[in-house]
Amino acid sequence: MSTVYARSTTIDAHPSFIDVGITHIRDTVMPALAGIDGCAGLSLLVDRGSGRCIATSSWLDEDSLRASESHVLQLRDSTADVFHGTITVARWDIAVLHRDHHSHRGAGVRVTWLEVEPGHLDRAIDVYKTASLPAMAELDGFCSASLLVDPAAGRAVASMTFDTALAMSGNRDKSETITTSELRASGAQLLEVEEFELAIAHLHVPEMA
Repeated sequence: MSTVYARSTTIDAHPSFIDVGITHIRDTVMPALAGIDGCAGLSLLVDRGSGRCIATSSWLDEDSLRASESHVLQLRDSTADVFHGTITVARWDIAVLHRDHHSHRGAGVRVTWLEVEPGHLDRAIDVYKTASLPAMAELDGFCSASLLVDPAAGRAVASMTFDTALAMSGNRDKSETITTSELRASGAQLLEVEEFELAIAHLHVPEMA
């Protein structure tokens, strides 16, 4: 299967503007992206405590991702204004995506950022597929998981989605154990872990596991 790509836009928002920001993403950004060739949907994660929000769009090929840049620039600026926040952008290859079933608004998402030496990236992806995914699938309320990588920068971000925030918190210790085992086996370094609410769930990436 050919590589599918993603662009993540991290918004450090003012917490009191998160709801109006969600509405803006749903009613303005999503319809605009839907009109761009190669776009395969969008998701939005929010942390209402910290104000950190992550909007991720998926793209069926690299040409579509690159061609969309000029279209999304104005959308990005308006989104920063609505959220009363600042924005940073990252681009990723979607290395793994597995769904037990589709997620819905209000799901809980545990996101882990990793540093991986470029020469060890294939190993990290293999460990994620063969060891981490089967262990995640056994957790109560598990919905889906993904691994995004930036080979040039030696970065990766893994997400684990649960049906509810309660299921996510109830599996926190087991999730940490899976992550620790993965890090040990792959040689990756843990950078950060954060838990989010899934505010918009409209990514249509095919199964890639």
